[in-house]
Amino acid sequence: MNEQKLAATAHPVNELIQKRWSPYAFADRPVPAADLQSIFEAARWAPSSYNEQPWVYLVATKTRPDAFEKILSCLVEANQAWAQAAPVLALGCARLQFSRNDNPNGAALHDLGLASANLTFEATALGLAVHQMAGILPAKARALFHIPENVQPLTALAIGYAADPDALPETYRQRDLAARTRKPLAEFVFGGDWGQASSFT
Repeated sequence: MNEQKLAATAHPVNELIQKRWSPYAFADRPVPAADLQSIFEAARWAPSSYNEQPWVYLVATKTRPDAFEKILSCLVEANQAWAQAAPVLALGCARLQFSRNDNPNGAALHDLGLASANLTFEATALGLAVHQMAGILPAKARALFHIPENVQPLTALAIGYAADPDALPETYRQRDLAARTRKPLAEFVFGGDWGQASSFT
């Protein structure tokens, strides 16, 4: 674990939150199938509106090069540059309509995020790292994987073991070496009125 990446929290939190981070450098080491099962089992048990579970993940490991390259090609070029080293890639998609009545599911993207958070913390508990990306090519993903129109390809995830960043290009190396920072609570936890910090912050 890169000690520099431990979150310097202002208040006590679970250690998995302190340890979780999104590396650019990934080791050339496969992820055991049992760990992948646990990671996606954690996603399976995420909360969702009306228990709709609108998330879908397209997943490939380097043990299946053609499938891996297919997902890799759906990332923007800047993300392909480093994500190609990860042993596992996934695309996170959300079904945009409720299955029970075909009405729009306004919480679908939110719920995909919850599932990916569950997945990420399970991975952290297993000594793995997950780097989520918004930089994907949705139209290409839709065409290559025949994704239905009512499903939105939204994110990509690189999954594996964090590696020494020295082999990375300088831009990414500095990001991996930089300390993690966050806004203070008072900037996003409001009470009484918009922009007014809650009394407990």
